[in-house]
Amino acid sequence: MASTTASNPASTTVPATPPIALAIAGSEASGGAGAQTDLKTFHQVGVFGCTALTCIVSMDPKHNWDHRFVPVDPQVITDQIEACATVHSRIDAVKIGMLGTAATIDAVDAALEQYQFPNLVVDPVLICKGQEPGAALDVDNALRAKILPRAKVTTPNLFEAATLAGVGEITSVEQLKDAAKRIYDLGVPNVVAKAGPTLGTGTALDVFYDGQTLEVLEVPAVGTERMHGAGCTLAAAITAELAKGATPLEAAVTAKNVVSASVNPGMHGNIPFTYVYQGFYRG
Repeated sequence: MASTTASNPASTTVPATPPIALAIAGSEASGGAGAQTDLKTFHQVGVFGCTALTCIVSMDPKHNWDHRFVPVDPQVITDQIEACATVHSRIDAVKIGMLGTAATIDAVDAALEQYQFPNLVVDPVLICKGQEPGAALDVDNALRAKILPRAKVTTPNLFEAATLAGVGEITSVEQLKDAAKRIYDLGVPNVVAKAGPTLGTGTALDVFYDGQTLEVLEVPAVGTERMHGAGCTLAAAITAELAKGATPLEAAVTAKNVVSASVNPGMHGNIPFTYVYQGFYRG
C-alpha cells in the first residue's frame, strides 16, 4: 500500500516580513470605505496594515444615508498612533484619511511631528455627507496649514482639488491638470487629482503631477458615477505601494489597477450606490 508523508511545518519557507502601513482614518461601519477599506487594500497588495481611528461614521438609512459622525477623543487617537509606532519595528508608509475636526488634526499633527513617519499619503477628506459646512471650513483650514505640508502624495477628488486649488468647479481634464499644478505649488511634491468617471471621457481618469511629469492616468470606466470607497482604495493602494518601495508615479499606476479591479463589478447592497470590493485584484 502506498503511503503519504505529511510535510513538516518546520521545513516550510517562511516569507519575509511584509512592509507595514498605518491608516489614520475614520471607521465606516458598512465596510465600504474608510479604515476598513484601507486595511483590506493593504492586505490585498501584500502589506501589513494597522490603524488609528479618528472618528466613527455610520450611514443613516432613515435620513437619505447621511453620515452619523462621532469624533474619537484626541488623546485616544494619540494613544493609537503611539501603539502602532511602538508595536512595530518600523512604519513604511502612512495614509491619512478622514480627520473630521480641528482638534483631531492637532493631535495627528503632533504625532506626525514626533514619529516622523516616511511616505505620508494625504487623502484630504474635507466634508462628509451630512456634516456642517462651517465645521468643514475649519477642517479645511487646519488641514492646509498642518497636514498637507507633510504629505509626500495627496489624492484629492474633484471637490477637494477645486477647494485646495482655490478654483471653481472642475469640469474638464485641462482644469484638473491646472488644479493639480496649483496644489503642487502649495508644497505637495506629488499630486494625484482624482476625477474617476465623472468628466465624461468614457474612462476613469486621474491626473498625476510632480512638478515635472504630468500624466493622465486612465483605465476603462465602470459606469458613469463615482463608487463608494473608490477614492479610499486608490489612496490606500498608493500608500501600500510606497511602503513596498515604488516611486509615486509607479504607485499611482498600480493603484489605478487595484481600483479598477475593486469596482468591477463591486458590491450592490440596499444603498442607492455601488461600493468597492478589493478581493478581485491580482497583481
